[in-house]
Amino acid sequence: MSSSVLICDDSNLARKQVLRSLPEQWAVKVQTASNGLEALEILRSQTIDVLFLDLTMPMLDGVGVLQGLKDENIDCSVFVISADIQPEMQSKVLDLGAKAFLRKPIQVDVLTNNLQQHGFI
Repeated sequence: MSSSVLICDDSNLARKQVLRSLPEQWAVKVQTASNGLEALEILRSQTIDVLFLDLTMPMLDGVGVLQGLKDENIDCSVFVISADIQPEMQSKVLDLGAKAFLRKPIQVDVLTNNLQQHGFI
């Protein structure tokens, strides 16, 4: 069975980098969003199993997306991928329900280990 994945980052390059980092053995259907508002629209209209989420984006940032998921009771496993590695921010996104906080640029082994740890592959 394949998983439905959404990659949300305002950088097209970063979205492509995450896409290339997904494990080959993981059967996925991937969609992308370039900002938090676009991501929430997709998350409201269809079931997404995994969201890879940047924090710093225009219109609605990653924290806003996490808060929206919580407020609207949308079930989705979120992995935050960000260069903002401040401990306070890491704690905040985990408190809002993110499964993990991964540092940009994403490392394939770190991503794979987190997906395995949370039962996706």
